[in-house]
Amino acid sequence: MKAKHKPAPRRGPKAPGGLDVVYGVHAVRALLERGEAPRELWWQEGEAGGRLAELVDQARAQGSRVIAHPRDDLDRLAQGAAHQGIVAFCRPLAFEAEAALWHRLQGWSGATAPLLLVLDGVTDVHNFGACLRSADASGAHGVVVPKDKSAPLNATVRKVACGAAESVPVYQVTNLARSLGKLKELGVWITGTAGEAEANLFEVDLAGPTALVMGAEGKGMRRLTREACDQLVKLPMAGSVSSLNVSVATGIGLFEAVRQRHSTPGA
Repeated sequence: MKAKHKPAPRRGPKAPGGLDVVYGVHAVRALLERGEAPRELWWQEGEAGGRLAELVDQARAQGSRVIAHPRDDLDRLAQGAAHQGIVAFCRPLAFEAEAALWHRLQGWSGATAPLLLVLDGVTDVHNFGACLRSADASGAHGVVVPKDKSAPLNATVRKVACGAAESVPVYQVTNLARSLGKLKELGVWITGTAGEAEANLFEVDLAGPTALVMGAEGKGMRRLTREACDQLVKLPMAGSVSSLNVSVATGIGLFEAVRQRHSTPGA
């Protein structure tokens, strides 16, 4: 009697190579609203199709190749992440060049003073994406990260950021401490965050040209980064915990700058 062989596991369709995967309703909608049509769009067939119809029609109208797939295919592609029934394949995001930051600041023509977020050693993609989301929501003019010890601009970052990864310029610099020195030469005040600082975040001036520096969780800012700051501030902690998640602290710091600018005429 011949032994029975188990059927080979079903292999889903091959994803197009050389493209970034962007999944989730908010992230895909953000792409389409900016006119950045994905090369290809997969959507979940069946009951999920009804709530996705608008996005699917919009992608098709913008020239995307649209294909319906069973949920298993999307689950396999997203590797456990919440894809919400829709996955887009688009050109990879790229960091902005350091030179672009200097060019922008030297010819500054914004209605408000520059507000930059500097992330020193934030390598967790979820924290990075959440920081970008706060930067976008607060109207920050850009995010500065070092070339080393920094999270990539990958699919998870884009999902968590809910479109902010595409809307907020992220400048990658080779030497962060040296770049902070350059920012100071251009009139930007460097405010670093540290738990042992004496100054309170809510007591310092953030209405002028400001770069808010956040360090990695646990380790905080690196020594050279800390030494390059004009001032160090802390969040007043009233409870039993000693620190906040870096993305939460980032949101608080950026929106304190927003509050001050709204209450300071001409800032």
